Amino acid sequence: MEIIVTNNPRVRDAYSANHEIHFISGDFSCVLIAARDLIHKGFRLLTHPLSGSVKPNETPFKSILLCSGSGIDLPSLSMIENALDACRKFPIKYPEMPDAMRDDFSLIDYTLFSSAI
Repeated sequence: MEIIVTNNPRVRDAYSANHEIHFISGDFSCVLIAARDLIHKGFRLLTHPLSGSVKPNETPFKSILLCSGSGIDLPSLSMIENALDACRKFPIKYPEMPDAMRDDFSLIDYTLFSSAI
């Protein structure tokens, strides 16, 4: 079973017909935490939590694909914990973001995620 964890409405809307979506009403770090919780339940990462060249403190959106596994996948757990550490190192760069800029970051996340799928 594959699950998409995202806070990006564009990704949710594009993939909800064919994938289980865990839509997160929160920021980048909230998506990472939700993915980490799934890893603790036996899922493993299929996409890197820090894909692309956009830093976690610059974009409000993140989408991650996971699949069910058997037991805790230690490489996935290590990768998600490292991503959380990277996310915590820097304050959010754009706490008040214009709608046009949010739309651009939504498209970037969608494009990166779609290329991985």
